[in-house]
Amino acid sequence: MATRFGVIGLDHRHVYELTQYLMDAGMECAGYWPVTSDAGVLDGFRKRFPHLPEIAEKARLLEDTTIDVIVTAGIPCERAPLAVAAMRAGKDVLVDKPGITDYAQLAAVEHAVAETGRIFSVCFSERFQTPSTQVALDMVRAGAIGQVVQTVGLGPHRLNRPLRPDWFWDASTYGGVLVDIASHQIDQFIVFTESQKPEVAFASVGHFAVGGGFEDFGEVVLRSERARGYVRVDWFTPDGLPTWGDGRLTILGTEGTIELRKYIDIEGRAGTDHLFMSDKKGTRHIHCEGQKLTYFRNFAADVRDRTETAMPQAHALTVCRLALDAQAFAAR
Repeated sequence: MATRFGVIGLDHRHVYELTQYLMDAGMECAGYWPVTSDAGVLDGFRKRFPHLPEIAEKARLLEDTTIDVIVTAGIPCERAPLAVAAMRAGKDVLVDKPGITDYAQLAAVEHAVAETGRIFSVCFSERFQTPSTQVALDMVRAGAIGQVVQTVGLGPHRLNRPLRPDWFWDASTYGGVLVDIASHQIDQFIVFTESQKPEVAFASVGHFAVGGGFEDFGEVVLRSERARGYVRVDWFTPDGLPTWGDGRLTILGTEGTIELRKYIDIEGRAGTDHLFMSDKKGTRHIHCEGQKLTYFRNFAADVRDRTETAMPQAHALTVCRLALDAQAFAAR
């Protein structure tokens, strides 16, 4: 029998990818709760998945014993409480980032994980949905650039003001710019450096152009027992760029450097997922677009086998904690 999942929380367009990738991994969608803060997201979901049943009551999905997983891309501040309820109902959980928006939620999720033994997994799409990041990680783990001593992660985003729902502008609902976006780069710092004791050394946020006190810029300096990291995130992607953001990751090793241009190589090669490497042998470009992603297939296997191949449980919670620390400590 196929592993089954239900979808609760159609408030961000990431729900499209979460649903499709899980079905591609062999899981069966049992249905979705059609309540949303953004009618455009619901309309898009219906058009993409016209065959999926709408379930009028959220409780029916939580109480259905044939459903193994609850998936959510709900309003960020509602994701952790839903995850706790789902875990206590005997289900694993896959949440869009940010999975947790305050320390009380973190404590509740940690307690629920320990109490129930269920999986709480956060989809950090800038790693799990970009083949270039997986290729780079495989290269680093094979020793291609020696010991990694620093990562520099840049996460610019396009604001798309007319498309944003009300909760997007309220830090109490989305968590702040570092919780919302920088969790991606924090995740990558930990996995690429294999840090066991990461912490926030410095953080700052600012509101420069958007108005209304909205945080449109943030930066974080990370440190651990073996490496350093720098993160910059913002909402300043210009309209002239033909994608939502020029996301980049530079990985500095003792024997070489890898740079990823994940979504575009401006004025360069076409397509996405460009990997540039320099080492003692010279320089080269690897086009990673189209290579298979592993996270969703591994997540499905973890649900079935009770393993941690997609993401160690401790890692997900550590990333959430560090993002909260960065937001709390940030100079403004």
